[in-house]
Amino acid sequence: MAASSTPEERGQFGSSLGFIMAAAGSAVGLGNIWRFPYLTAENGGGAFVFVYVLCVVLVGLPLLFNEIALGRNSGKNPIGAIRDTEGNFFWQIAGILCVLVCFFVFSYYSVIAGWTVAYIFTELVNIPIDFEEFIRTPLYVIPLTFVFILATIGIVLGGVSGGIEKASMYLMPLLFIIILFIAGRSVTLEGAGEGIKYYLNPDFSKISASVVLQAVGQAFFSMSVGWGLMITFGSYLDKKSNILGAASWIAGMDTAVALLGGLMVFPALFALLGPEYLAEGPSLVFKVLPKVFDEMTGGNIIGALFFVLLMVAALTSTISMLEVPVAYLIDNRKWNRKKASWTVGLAAMLFSIPSALSFIKGNVFSEIRFTFLGNELIGFFNAVDFIFGSFAVILISLMLALYTGWAKKIGIFANELALGAPGFTGLYRSGWIFFIRWICPIVILLLLLKMIGVFDTV
Repeated sequence: MAASSTPEERGQFGSSLGFIMAAAGSAVGLGNIWRFPYLTAENGGGAFVFVYVLCVVLVGLPLLFNEIALGRNSGKNPIGAIRDTEGNFFWQIAGILCVLVCFFVFSYYSVIAGWTVAYIFTELVNIPIDFEEFIRTPLYVIPLTFVFILATIGIVLGGVSGGIEKASMYLMPLLFIIILFIAGRSVTLEGAGEGIKYYLNPDFSKISASVVLQAVGQAFFSMSVGWGLMITFGSYLDKKSNILGAASWIAGMDTAVALLGGLMVFPALFALLGPEYLAEGPSLVFKVLPKVFDEMTGGNIIGALFFVLLMVAALTSTISMLEVPVAYLIDNRKWNRKKASWTVGLAAMLFSIPSALSFIKGNVFSEIRFTFLGNELIGFFNAVDFIFGSFAVILISLMLALYTGWAKKIGIFANELALGAPGFTGLYRSGWIFFIRWICPIVILLLLLKMIGVFDTV
């Protein structure tokens, strides 16, 4: 007999604070602490930070309002949200992509999260580790990935209020305590001033079209718009809650973690190693920061805390990534939460293996090579990251903005935002509608065209 879902299976947040913590947790992740610093280093330091904050306010926040309003208005997962607001199959493709994005990103994101688990212990016991050699050792990486996925499944099994909300109420304060401690230590190092200046003193001559589009892309990645996470979490939110206030808190917390992430990295990097290490790119956190911690008094403890921070940030995100396909199976397939969580989680374990093996030279998964919309993709990990972690997210955001802004009566969603926020009238309401209808689609379209190589930026 088929398992069936109940309202209790679907769940609801117990409080607005619980929603804010869970949704901020889904937004705060490796994108803030691992990705943001190396993108800042690659795109001109403070100039990138300045543009990024503008992108969060002018593009990310309106889209965040949009997704939460769609979720609460429908009370469904991304596919159900569009279907139940009478969107045809074309628009439902955006919802389908949301479920696929969350599943595939969950599978490879957990590999990186597994790395953080290993680094917690190597830092704590002060064992030097060669990053390149470590990621090419599946005997370590795959079991650690599985452990991390099991932890995510365990939380999602507890449901919305008893699992996701409860875990977020503990994990988010822990994350902020650790990040404030490490940032405080970093900025007080002798010689940290140059790093702070590089990071927070923008050289506006370095702002280019490329920097702007990179900042927009990071805002999408960091704030979790275009993933369906906010639609799903919005569907668990009661009608009395103030979406505008909650979303502003979510964006503020997410941006604060990103900015503090930079304050952890750049002052310490300049003080202890030197600016030449800025060129390390994506491996900056794993290859360079352990060297920074080695130079600090009590560095092994600080290093272990840093990777605990990374692991917690990853976990608050993967909880929501798993919840999106789980919510789809509960809503549309009438599965119970236990069956849905284990099925999706175990499938993610299976799909994480090719990503884990992609870093072994000569391995079939590292040699995969094909062209996707003008982009040459090499390796399974990189291919899945670009298709699902970048391109699909931007495409979904465009489709959702066009759906609520043009295909449907946008006043329906503006009214949803006004529930619990009586001040959302006049200029505020008109401004949001203008951004969703015009500004956001144009910016997203430019980003998409850049990604598929229609035009080059300088």
